[in-house]
Amino acid sequence: SLSCDPGPRGKPQPQPPPTSPPPLAKSQTPKKRGDERGSPPPPPPRMTSMLSAFSSWFVNPRRNPLARIHMLTISNRLKNYGLRYDDLYDPYFDLDIKEALGRLPREVVDARHQRLKRAMDLSMKHQYLPDDVRALQTPFKSYLSDMLALVKKEAAERKALGALPLYERTLP
Repeated sequence: SLSCDPGPRGKPQPQPPPTSPPPLAKSQTPKKRGDERGSPPPPPPRMTSMLSAFSSWFVNPRRNPLARIHMLTISNRLKNYGLRYDDLYDPYFDLDIKEALGRLPREVVDARHQRLKRAMDLSMKHQYLPDDVRALQTPFKSYLSDMLALVKKEAAERKALGALPLYERTLP
């Protein structure tokens, strides 16, 4: 049966019966409840393993020549100022770094501060370390990564247990 709707001049206009939505193409999938944005489904496990294999290859300097070039460039820049890679972490940006630095021995933290002061001094003078001192530098010798991993592990454990964090950022 056709329903009637009065037209602009008051005469009834026949309306077509309501139709169902057109069928989906084979490449389309119907949206599930809770998926209003139409986000793509998670990749299959094989694709995830391929991506993790690619990312591990991409950042490994032993396998990827571009990563090797990048690592050498970073190494040369750090050697110019006598810094280590761990010196670049900012304790004001990440509270885990601040906590890890607080747990390190005083001599290690003092050596870090001396390297940072020397680097700032050389940078202000627009100079680099002398070549004989630059040859002795070890920019990728880590002193912070073990303690930082321990702090992050403890923070993850506290979060999993629902405990309050030991430290929080507050405004002065």
